[in-house]
Amino acid sequence: MASIFSRIVAGEIPCYKVAEDERFFAFLDISPMAKGHTLVIPKQEVDYIFDIDDETYNGLMAFARKVARALEGAVECKRVGVAVMGLEVPHAHVHLIPITTEGDMNFFREKLSLPAEEMAAIAARIAEKM
Repeated sequence: MASIFSRIVAGEIPCYKVAEDERFFAFLDISPMAKGHTLVIPKQEVDYIFDIDDETYNGLMAFARKVARALEGAVECKRVGVAVMGLEVPHAHVHLIPITTEGDMNFFREKLSLPAEEMAAIAARIAEKM
């Protein structure tokens, strides 16, 4: 069965899309740690990021950098933090999280719950910076 992320890419599950090209896809995390928390994935479903071939891995990181630059211009933050854990969803993904302090990267703290309108507005602001 396809991962939830593959189903998002296929359009079977809605998302707040930020960016897409032929190989990669970026969308807002629905349980964000900060406004603008974005997930960047390869469209090719691979469970573990270090199992991705070199070309795709390098492309994923280059795409994530473009998204991070757009994120910096769309959401107030000091930097964009990067994390790769990959335990919750068996599809390699990179977390891009707007941060002001190192504590903003604490995955154990309570997540935000933002209204759909705000999520859509944030996604649109990031997308227009791409």
